[in-house]
Amino acid sequence: MKKVKLWQKVLVGMVLGVSCGLYLGEEAAFLKYFGEVFINMIKMVVVPLIFFSILNGVTNLSDASTFSRIGSKALFAYACTTVFAVMIGLICANMFEPGIGLNIQLSAEPNQSPKQSLLEIAMNIIPKNPVEAMASGNTIQVVVFAFFTGLALILIGDRGREVKDFVVSATALVFKMIEMVIQLTPYGVFALMAWAVGVYGIDVMLSLGKFALVVIGALLLQYLVFGILIMVFARLNPLPFYKKMLTTQTLAFATVSSKATLGTAISELRHKLGVSKQSASFILPLGASMNMDGAAIYLGICSVFFAQVIGMELSWYQYGVIIFTSTIGSIGAAGFPGGSMVMMGMVLSSVGLPLEGMSLILGVDRFLEMLRTVINITGDCTVTLIVDKLEGTLDVHQYYAKVRPKDEEINPMF
Repeated sequence: MKKVKLWQKVLVGMVLGVSCGLYLGEEAAFLKYFGEVFINMIKMVVVPLIFFSILNGVTNLSDASTFSRIGSKALFAYACTTVFAVMIGLICANMFEPGIGLNIQLSAEPNQSPKQSLLEIAMNIIPKNPVEAMASGNTIQVVVFAFFTGLALILIGDRGREVKDFVVSATALVFKMIEMVIQLTPYGVFALMAWAVGVYGIDVMLSLGKFALVVIGALLLQYLVFGILIMVFARLNPLPFYKKMLTTQTLAFATVSSKATLGTAISELRHKLGVSKQSASFILPLGASMNMDGAAIYLGICSVFFAQVIGMELSWYQYGVIIFTSTIGSIGAAGFPGGSMVMMGMVLSSVGLPLEGMSLILGVDRFLEMLRTVINITGDCTVTLIVDKLEGTLDVHQYYAKVRPKDEEINPMF
């Protein structure tokens, strides 16, 4: 018997939840408590996930190539595209306002903290007590401490080998915990959708449709931006890139995993687009580990969406925090399906938005994640192509050449 996939279970849970909510009406309110158990489990793993995933990522990057010239260019390019992606999400969400008119009471209080100077803001992101920062859920301070710890591990070299081994094991443990939580998603979706529809009506679903359209539009805009980047920085016609990467993009859509698509992407870059082996085998895996433009867009849109739902007006400082935490969160989201939903907890809590709001979008998240993965791998390939061209190692003739029949058969061993 064919095993039912998680996304199919989530879809069934959403449909059953909506049906149950319509049938029970306000009597479905009790199901909210079951949904809150699921949300609390996500909250439980957010802080250890942030700390260990970032710490593990920093130590792994140091082993790649000691941040050589090529690596430095790639890291800078990935950081810029991610920040730009978050800004696209914020602009689209503010322009089309998908959360306006969706009146749902969530357990959040507007952030009434006084305005701070840049110096005060910079000082406050440094934790006086990292344990206290973890206990209180101050995610920005946890991120800073994780980066600082990773840098220290790099500097002590072999003396930190045992600590690095522990970090690898702890990261694997946290990821297994995440996997266990994600397996409960269909049940969380059922309970939360039944509660939302039963108490607030079918208007919730209509608003989700507007939310999904805004996300899709922002992802499409980012997809076109990749072509502009190729024209401006690589001085190449982007059409061959779009045409020759269709196999990789289709696989990313189907598997919902940048890493599962990595072998095909490397092979297509080398054999169809003329990217050098050095760039394809180093820059692209680096991007698959830390560059998630689709996730960055999504986190930005969701932050504004939830703020609109609760009637909270975000300040410029909070937008800055969202850009920072979404950039970090998109890095932490790499590596496992559903990662954006988990890392969203960091972004929302950093500006005082309710984690309960995540329940509203669980039903449409799977389909949007498929599209986000396409953007993620396309962004990785775009940066790899541009850096290779800037290094002078791109075979421009092969880039423009027609694809030969034998090149259609992608070698997974690249």
